[in-house]
Amino acid sequence: MSAKKGPGMRVAVAGGTGVVGRYVVEELTAAGHEPVVLARSRGVDLLSGGAGLDAVLEGVEAVIDVSNVTTTSAKKAVAFFDTVGRNLQDAAARAGVRHHVVLSIVGIDRVGFGYYQGKLRQEDVLKEGPTPWTVLRATQFHEFAEQVLDRLPSPFAVVPRMRIQPIAAREVAQHLVQLTLAPAQGMAPDLAGPHVEQLVDMVRRLLRARHQRRLLLPVKMPGATGAAMTGGGQLPIGPGPRGSQTFDAWLAQHVAQHVAQGG
Repeated sequence: MSAKKGPGMRVAVAGGTGVVGRYVVEELTAAGHEPVVLARSRGVDLLSGGAGLDAVLEGVEAVIDVSNVTTTSAKKAVAFFDTVGRNLQDAAARAGVRHHVVLSIVGIDRVGFGYYQGKLRQEDVLKEGPTPWTVLRATQFHEFAEQVLDRLPSPFAVVPRMRIQPIAAREVAQHLVQLTLAPAQGMAPDLAGPHVEQLVDMVRRLLRARHQRRLLLPVKMPGATGAAMTGGGQLPIGPGPRGSQTFDAWLAQHVAQHVAQGG
């Protein structure tokens, strides 16, 4: 889909300083649109009653929600996404926003993981609102391996056994922008990467690329959640768009950038 021609739109990006959010901002800018970053560092608190939202949403035509919370607790995740979702939805309705787009995760209705309960609540809140909406469920990012590895800086690397079909965060951002500039479509087809991978293998390759020595400890989550993660619970089950950059290609590019920056 080509970028929109003519005058640019004002598009609010909730979580615009995060992994995907930074790319969304770049893609909007490159396409001639005006991104409005909604983040605490920019004076907008999405949790505290949506403080500052009404002012920054003035003249905004679309909202892209890629906000995030780092937790495995279902209670904390549900509370976060419910509050942020309602604050955004209410402010968007007052501002006359025409399209509300949310980034979600493939398989959240098949894998009983705590964080996923929050994402399900986020989707439900969006569907209840008056603003036309689109939900894009994407698979885990290539960056996910790095996030898992860096979560526990120690001689050990504890990695859950998971089958995933990872995609580059930049490609997710590109797809989000395309969906935002198009009419609302409800649940969009699942977006996934080009190949199915084992997360443990991805982390092993990341360690090798970094020239790091750590004891890799694969663990299987208990019960039905673990079975769904090691099975196909987090893979797309229908047709949909697929990213083109493989994990190995992303890894080579990422390591090269890290070296160039003196890392």
